[in-house]
Amino acid sequence: MTVLDHRFSASVPGWLPGATTARTDPAPLLPDPSPVRVLGTPLLEKTDPVLLRELYRRLVVGRRYNQQATTLTKQGRLAVYPASTGQEACQVAAALALHEQDWLFPSYRDTLAVVARGVDPLEALTLLRGSAHTGYDPRATRTAPLCTPLGTQAPHAVGLAHAAHLRGEHAVALAMLGDGGTSEGDFHEALNFAAVLHAPVVFLVQNNGYAISVPLSQQSAAPTLAHKAVGYGMPGRLVDGNDAPAVHAVLSEAVERARSGGGPTLVEALTYRIEAHTNADDATRYRQEEEVAAWREHDPILLMERHMRAAGLLEDQLVQEAADEAEALAARMRAEFHSDAELDPMSLFAHVYAEPTPQLREQAAQLAAELAAEAEVQGR
Repeated sequence: MTVLDHRFSASVPGWLPGATTARTDPAPLLPDPSPVRVLGTPLLEKTDPVLLRELYRRLVVGRRYNQQATTLTKQGRLAVYPASTGQEACQVAAALALHEQDWLFPSYRDTLAVVARGVDPLEALTLLRGSAHTGYDPRATRTAPLCTPLGTQAPHAVGLAHAAHLRGEHAVALAMLGDGGTSEGDFHEALNFAAVLHAPVVFLVQNNGYAISVPLSQQSAAPTLAHKAVGYGMPGRLVDGNDAPAVHAVLSEAVERARSGGGPTLVEALTYRIEAHTNADDATRYRQEEEVAAWREHDPILLMERHMRAAGLLEDQLVQEAADEAEALAARMRAEFHSDAELDPMSLFAHVYAEPTPQLREQAAQLAAELAAEAEVQGR
C-alpha cells in the first residue's frame, strides 16, 4: 500500500492528519441496482387505490394539457412550449408527493407539475406566452417561477430549504431538473451545499435521454445520474420515470426523509421526451423514429391503464370522466388564448430589483413619456 492509498483507506479512522471524523461508508448511499417499479409488481396491490385513480386522472388530463399547449404554440398563441409529453408521470407524482407547506422549484419543462401543484392551468402558461413575469404568485402557491436558465433553480431550492430549517419550519423543497441540468455547475454546487447543510431538499432529475440534441452518453460517464449523489454524501435513488406510482413512492419517501431531518436525496427518474425539445427543435435530426416508437410502448398512461385494469382498479366510468375533464380543459385553453392578452408595458420594470436602479428608473421614465405621447396622438 502506498502512502496515498493509506491516507484514503476507509479503514483509517481519521483519513487525513488531524481529521476528527471517519469517512462515510458510501454503500448506503448507492442508488437502487435497478429502477424501482410498482406497476406489474406485487407492490401494486399495496398501493392506495385512491392514489392510483388520482394519478391516472391527472395523467390523462396532463397529456391533453400538453397536446393543447403544443397546438397553441404552433398557432402562435404561445411563444414557446417545452412539452412534457411522455414525462407526465414525473410531473404529476412530484406535485402529489409534496405537502401544502412544501415548495416546488420547476424547470421550464415542468409546467404540468406546476398545474398539478394547484396553479391555475392558464396562469401557468403566461410566462411562456410572454405576457407576465411569472403568471402566478410564488408565495401563495409555494411554487417558484418556471426556470428557463438551466439548473439555476437547484441552489435556490437549497437556500429556501435551509432557511425553512433555520426558522423551525417543516417545509421541504423539491427541485426538478432534466439530465442536461446535471451538466451545469449550479447542479453540483446545489448538491454540495445541500449535503453540507443537511438541508431538507429533494432533487428530481428527469432523465429523458437528451439535453436538446445531446444524448446522455455525451454528457456523463457515470453508471447512472443517481450515482452522482454519492460523491456529495447523500443517497441516490433510481426509479422508472414512466411508472407513476413508483415515482410517487420514491419521492414521497425522500420528502419525508428530508422533513424528518434525514437530509437531501437525489432521485433519477428514467423517462423519455416524446415530443421535440420545443417548437423550435427538429428532433428527427438527432434521434430515430424507432427509438421514439419503442418508448411509446412504455407510455405512462398506457402502463397505468394496462396494469390497473388487470388489477380491477380501473373502470370505464373513470376513463370517460378523465377524458371529459381533459377535453373541458383543452376547450378552456383554446377560448382563453383566442384573443391577445392586454399588457401593461410599464410592468417590464416590476420585480427586477427590490429597489430600482438609476438605469431602470431612467428607462421607465422614457417609456412612460413615449406611452403618454402615443396616447395624446391617438386622442386627437
